Parts: sequence; C-alpha cells; structure tokens
Amino acid sequence: MRPLLLLFLMGMLVSCNEEYVSVDNSTNPQRTAKENLGKKLFFEVKLSNPEGQACASCHNPETGFSDPNHSIVSQGILANSFGNRNAPSLAYGVFSPERYYNAVDETYVGGMFLDGRSQNLETQILGPLMNAVEMNNTSHAMIANKIRNLEYFNDFTAIYGSTNDDNELLSQFANAVATYEKSREVNSFTSKFDYYSKGTVEFTQDEKDGLAIFTGKAQCANCHIVDADENTGKVLFTDFTYDNIGVPKNPLNPYYNMPASINPNGTSYVDKGIGAIVNQNNHNGKFKVPSLRNVAISAPYFHNGVYNTLEEVIHFYNKRDVENLGAPEFASNVNQEELGNLQLSLEEERKLKVFLGTLTDHYRK
Repeated sequence: MRPLLLLFLMGMLVSCNEEYVSVDNSTNPQRTAKENLGKKLFFEVKLSNPEGQACASCHNPETGFSDPNHSIVSQGILANSFGNRNAPSLAYGVFSPERYYNAVDETYVGGMFLDGRSQNLETQILGPLMNAVEMNNTSHAMIANKIRNLEYFNDFTAIYGSTNDDNELLSQFANAVATYEKSREVNSFTSKFDYYSKGTVEFTQDEKDGLAIFTGKAQCANCHIVDADENTGKVLFTDFTYDNIGVPKNPLNPYYNMPASINPNGTSYVDKGIGAIVNQNNHNGKFKVPSLRNVAISAPYFHNGVYNTLEEVIHFYNKRDVENLGAPEFASNVNQEELGNLQLSLEEERKLKVFLGTLTDHYRK
C-alpha cells in the first residue's frame, strides 16, 4: 500500500459546482445527447430477460449508485437468483485506471468490478446483461433486438448512425451508458468534504477530529488517500489497489444456496477476488479498494455484504486482531500491518464515522 500522504485541506482547491445535481430520469439540456441516451439506457427495464430490471435496479442514485434496497447481494431478474457479491457503488468508477501491476508495491491497480476483471466502463457494462443471475440475456443478438425495439432507438441512429451489426450496436450501447457514468451527474463532487476543502463551509469539531483520525491514528488514508489525484485534481478516497483485509465470510449470503449450476461449491465457496482473475495465488482474497465517497448511504459493506453499518466496519478495522470478529474468508495474504489493532477508543470510532458522513454527495448548506 502507498504510504500515508499528508494533506493541507484548507489550502487545497477541489473544483465542484455547489448547485444540487438532480437525479431525475428526464432529458436534461445540461447533459449532452449521448449522456441523455446513456441515462435512459441505465434506467431502462426492457433490456433484461424477462423485462423488469435495469442497471439502476442494483445501482441507484439515491444510495450512491449502489443497491437501493441495501441487499447483501442484489437479486437478478429471475426469482431467487443471486450472484456472489454485494453491488458496489458505480459513482466515481470513471477515475479508475485500466488494470496494471505495480511491481514496487507488489499490487495490481485499477480495473473494474471488485476483482478488476474488466478494464474499463465499456467492457464492464455488458457483463451484467449476459449474467444468468443478473439480467439473464442469452445472446448478444437478444440484447441488440431489445435495443432496436426501444421507443427512443432513433436517438441511437442520430448519434452513432445506422448499423445491422449486433456487436457494433452493443458497443454503441456500452459507449452511451459509459458516457452517462462518466458524467457529472454520477461523479458530482458535491459532498460537504468538497465544500470544506474549498473553504465555503465549516466542519464541526467532531468532523475535524474524525478527519484527523482518518489521516492519522486510524491509517485509513494509507489506501483511501486524501491527496488530490494528480490526473484529475480531485480527492478520490482510493488508490485503486487490491487488498485482503481479513473480512469474514457472510453466512447470510444467498449465493451459498444457489444451485450447483451457479455455485458448485455450495457453502464451501470461497471468493478469491482478483487472485482468480490473474491466476496468482499470492493475490487470492484481495479486492479493489473502493472509493469512500457516499459510503454512509451505500450499506452493506465489503465484497460479501457482511457488515450492515459503518459502526461495524470501523470496529472491525480497529479490533479485528484483538476481538473474535470471525475468521477471514480467505486466510492467506491478509494485511497484518495497517489494521486489526488500531487502539481507537469508542469515541474515536464515533468521530471517524461522523467524518465519513461528510463524503455523501448533494450536501445542502
């Protein structure tokens, strides 16, 4: 992991507009035509098999583009169909680089999904459409036919031109949705933290104390870095690396009860994270460090949704090695250096949670 980075917040400028960002699904003249099309597709329920599920069904703006029902694992379009992982927030995903290996820090960096299996937003988008436990389409031709029958299909031809090639049409679809996911509406930088960083609002004393704990004693900023990103000038609260922090199994994960055709290992299933993608045992059990933006509204937490509250998450980081909080789901490769016995008091845990609440978008003064 990267060393602790120091930040002089009040001297840092974070570019953002203080106007509240609407999350309505109507056409908005402030969005580009491609962003408008991408948003329609993101909320479109006619692209699943059967109809009824959209990208927004599992990644809703009201919960920071995570599961609106705060489910451990989002249910697919078919009854009792569940994948293996909690739906992560899609907000700010645009800033993740394509996956590469950092030999100095001995970690992979970037990529999409919690295991980095896709390189960018465009390649990520098509996966859920074809997944049997998500939107359940059986072929690209099926998806392309659904797109051609949308009442606003003319928006496609107006932007991309006509094509009879199904794969080309799906590439256009992925490009449009990715364009929306890259938009300011999804990545608004409108949290209280952003305004505090600009000097336009004040933190309470608890929020200031929580920030000091975040960057200091709790070591959160080792991975959820608070230096402005060198490419964007924004604070992203992640270094996009991968780590195994020793999260315990979640016995309530419905994936354990899926049929053998989906989960052949049953309750013995162990999620290897990026290790399974790169086929390297020394990376088993490691998952991508998420951005903490909107973390207060995107429960449950971690790849298997094992914790329902920020209090539980913070206490786990603080006391993993000194209390019986459950054996790690994958016992090898656990990070033993940056968490587990932070020696935070309960009051410091509380203040840390207060600070994390300042990372929620659409703050209103």
